[in-house]
Amino acid sequence: MADRLFASFLLIVTLAYAYIAWTLIEAPFQYDPLGPESWPRILAAAAIPCILYVFWRPDAEPFAVTKYTWFRIAVMVVLLFAYAELYEPLGFIISTILFGTIVALSLGAPRFGALAFGVGIGVFGYLLCVTLMGLNLPEGDIVEAAIEIFNGGAE
Repeated sequence: MADRLFASFLLIVTLAYAYIAWTLIEAPFQYDPLGPESWPRILAAAAIPCILYVFWRPDAEPFAVTKYTWFRIAVMVVLLFAYAELYEPLGFIISTILFGTIVALSLGAPRFGALAFGVGIGVFGYLLCVTLMGLNLPEGDIVEAAIEIFNGGAE
């Protein structure tokens, strides 16, 4: 019963989000191939069927969350906020490497594997988004300053 209540609440929130995404979000110009309107629409279109699935086929077993699980969820929320705050100053690659590595470590990956995952997702994700999708991702204020110092500060 709790799954259906949660799914009902989430469906209402998602339908409101979808309404906003499809009717109110408009950009005066598009700076990437998909445009800023597309991502909220894609998210809403993907979320609604998932929520309906949970609503129609809830778990047969009761769901109990331990204190340790709540703690891990809180840590993940803090990590997401930190990632969002560091995204522009550090740039996509460095902030994603840090976030990916810390998340992998928190999920039990060995240190080298976590670092390899972080570096892989940061570099591959950047290359995928910039070259294939044509998106503008931030290099980061720190990286730009380092490049300027490396180039001799000229210009």
